[in-house]
Amino acid sequence: MGFRTIIPVIALAGALYVTVGADQATPAAAAAKTGGETTVALFDGKSLNGWRAYKKPDASGTRWTVADGMLTLPGKGKEAGDIISTDTFDLFELSWEWKISEGGNSGVKYFVMEDRDSAIGHEYQVIDDERHPDAKVGPHRQTGAFYDVLAATIPAKAKKPAGEWNVSKVRVEQSRSTGGHARVYHYLNEARILEYDLDSPQLRAAIEKSKFKGMERFGTLQKGHILLQDHGDQVWFRNIKITRLSPTS
Repeated sequence: MGFRTIIPVIALAGALYVTVGADQATPAAAAAKTGGETTVALFDGKSLNGWRAYKKPDASGTRWTVADGMLTLPGKGKEAGDIISTDTFDLFELSWEWKISEGGNSGVKYFVMEDRDSAIGHEYQVIDDERHPDAKVGPHRQTGAFYDVLAATIPAKAKKPAGEWNVSKVRVEQSRSTGGHARVYHYLNEARILEYDLDSPQLRAAIEKSKFKGMERFGTLQKGHILLQDHGDQVWFRNIKITRLSPTS
């Protein structure tokens, strides 16, 4: 199978929830200790613990701050650097809440590895579709898209304007139901808006039409970091959680 756009609602049941604070283990350590499917908080609501700048030991030098339980960037300014999770993930379910400023642009990337010159990964687009010029390029650069590769199909009831909170999710699974292939799902406000198979002929063809054409390993399953993008615009994130999945989840 390649990719298709469908709109059911999905829920993950039976996961163990562990809140990771400043003085607790990292998500990877917590999951290893408890075993099975364990959901951990990537953001503790109080600090930048668990995050750092790309290819740097910490988040110093970036514009990211924590205020009122939110991870945020100040208003319009010069891009000073994305931040990545300390831990890495391949099969997972990532969920987060976000809102974007009017005319703003940001993104959440996954499969980000540090053996490249820049932080390349699959990006779940976070953007003001009504006002930002990049969204006017086409649906493959609008909210929920696999940025510049695949467009998302969002039902009207799931769309919210800039300044309002959204709930997003990315799920990467490999199971009997996916025919043994690694499959990625994008969700927005409980609607499944995009689905694609990694390393499939359909995905490779879409990548060849994108800015990532010819990029080695792009479009394949990789164990990488989660990234929050500084695109120079104000954005807010909260309740960032991730669940490691086994190949049979």
